[in-house]
Amino acid sequence: MKVFGVDIGGSGIKGAPVDLERGDLADERYKVLTPQPSTPDAVADCVQQVVEHFGWSGPVGATYPGVVTDGVTRTAANVDKAWVDRNAAALLAGRLGGGTGGCPVTVLNDADAAGLAEMHFGAGKGRRGTVIVLTFGTGIGSAVFSDGALVPNTELGHLELHGHDAEKRASTKVKDDEDLSWQQWAHRVQKYLAHVEMLFTPQLFVIGGGVSRKAAKFLPLIEGIRAEIVPAQLQNNAGIVGAAMAARAASRDGAAAPAGAGASAGPVSTGPAAETDAATSQVGWPADP
Repeated sequence: MKVFGVDIGGSGIKGAPVDLERGDLADERYKVLTPQPSTPDAVADCVQQVVEHFGWSGPVGATYPGVVTDGVTRTAANVDKAWVDRNAAALLAGRLGGGTGGCPVTVLNDADAAGLAEMHFGAGKGRRGTVIVLTFGTGIGSAVFSDGALVPNTELGHLELHGHDAEKRASTKVKDDEDLSWQQWAHRVQKYLAHVEMLFTPQLFVIGGGVSRKAAKFLPLIEGIRAEIVPAQLQNNAGIVGAAMAARAASRDGAAAPAGAGASAGPVSTGPAAETDAATSQVGWPADP
């Protein structure tokens, strides 16, 4: 089964049809730059461009870099403040379907989407205990799983680190903006991981975002963390795949736009029970085909 996924980021908006049998893109992704200012209407124009590039008509899953509840975006750290309390699901569905409902849209937090994909298809598959997926990019996103259940909208990139939001110290954007060496940046990431580990005691950290392609350059430099640390297997496509998964689940549940795969409804299970009864889940975990 193919479903369309769009990943809205602070610097780029990318999407593609996703083969949910394999957990991989069914076509080469199409990417445009995030408009500046990144107002809801301007971003919606870009999402429309990405979706129409493929001539897609059907359910669409879209990520958003912030808190999402019931289709409404509640925060706006790395996009225009006009997104706060905006019904993003309705905005995008109206734009893509022309008001006909041809493209029902499901919206969820970007890191939650990446986490769902990694837990089902990637580095977290089959892992129990506490798993934390962290996405490094314009900011730092987080997805926290406890025995396969997602705790949505954790936004751990906003934990304080040396008097600043952690993402203002340790995101890959900061690495580039400050021209940090891999050693310098890894030291900051290490401090951040140590803080998160102190709070959650995870068994596994999965490091995602585009920088995961270069894991060999920085992961060996991170020391003193008890949890296992691995790069994301789906790398920078995880958000697209997770968005498509959420859209499929919403379609099966008969909900057109349930806000980030029901991000506010409760935990998302990725364990055995989810695999047998996920189609009835209110939180958007897709059942295996």
